[in-house]
Amino acid sequence: MPAGKMPINCCQAEEARLKMATATKNKHLRAKRQKKKLFRANEPLLSVLMWGVNHSIQELSHINIPVMLMPDDFKAYSKVKVDNQYFNKENLPSHFKVKEYCPLVFKNIRERFNIDDVDYMNSLTRSQPVNTDSPGRSGARFLMSYDKRYVIKTIESEEVAQMHHLLKQYHQHIVENHSETLLPHYLGMYRLTVEGTETYLVVMANIFSHKLNVHIKYDLKGSTVDRQASDKEKAKDLPTYKDNDFVKERETLKIGETQKERLLGILKRDSDFLVTLNLMDYSLLLGVHDVERAEQEDMETENQSGDDEDGEDSGGQCATPPDSPRIKDFEDYDVEEREAFAIKSANDAPKKEIYFMGLIDILTSYDAKKRAAHAAKTVKHGAASEISTVKPKQYARRFMDFMDKVLV
Repeated sequence: MPAGKMPINCCQAEEARLKMATATKNKHLRAKRQKKKLFRANEPLLSVLMWGVNHSIQELSHINIPVMLMPDDFKAYSKVKVDNQYFNKENLPSHFKVKEYCPLVFKNIRERFNIDDVDYMNSLTRSQPVNTDSPGRSGARFLMSYDKRYVIKTIESEEVAQMHHLLKQYHQHIVENHSETLLPHYLGMYRLTVEGTETYLVVMANIFSHKLNVHIKYDLKGSTVDRQASDKEKAKDLPTYKDNDFVKERETLKIGETQKERLLGILKRDSDFLVTLNLMDYSLLLGVHDVERAEQEDMETENQSGDDEDGEDSGGQCATPPDSPRIKDFEDYDVEEREAFAIKSANDAPKKEIYFMGLIDILTSYDAKKRAAHAAKTVKHGAASEISTVKPKQYARRFMDFMDKVLV
């Protein structure tokens, strides 16, 4: 045991669980008076989210965290009702409720992904999250933390139930693979009740870099039927291209044999895991950072900044952080130390690029609705066509075959 650390006995572990345990239906919720720390946002929901994350992390910091998670921790939740005595409509609604699901489990997951709780809290509370222009395929709303480290997604109550169903296996998968996974990094799950409306949210690590711009992005399934970006999508500033677009424009990602073997190993473990849970229709989200293009953009920005300053030092910051990659040190740039989902192009690749990739939309079960969709698409396109709606095992096999061809 490290020096200066007291052993955590069973009573302490139980005390920690009781503090974050499930509130029973017969138990009255604690009414808390709002402290004077302000969480300014342009809508009440975001203010309450900021308040809730801050409250949760503060509460967790005052309890002795058990060494091991127990089965009940995967069912537990904390719940708080706030009567805001210092009502100021510009900051917080007068009454709201915050529920956090499985707080000890998600704290453990954050630790396994090397995310400090205070850093997590600051990212989500120092300034309000901002809307993105990328609504989910089911109409879900996406927000980004102000520092671009985290993505917040609205989900339905059915997805909350599904998360509970797979959370224990998901946590075990992270532990067994030493956090080396391209599955979404789920970091917190909340229910916010504002003005009588319940909103469910899940917080995930951003697949893309919080420092480096993504110049082009793809959503890849390994399917070819109806897998190209629409004209409406292509008109966006940063459109999401699909499989047929990728094959037409790029064909491959040159990352080298060693990195290919490692990446395919991770994807194989992740896709096998999803098969065991009867999940399919997921995608690999791929973002490409073009190093030479970024260099050119930086030079143009710096030149324009110099012109605007008219030769005088304004004391402003340079446009590019000092640790952004430059062409001259690209080979020595250890991207994996800096970015969780990043991998560099091979040194002999035609272009110097950094790829950000991770699996998304993993919660789709192959249920009766999907079986019906599979039958309908098979009739329309033929049994041999590469439609996206297929059984989980077949989906995973086709996805891995596609990735094996793409990565060189």
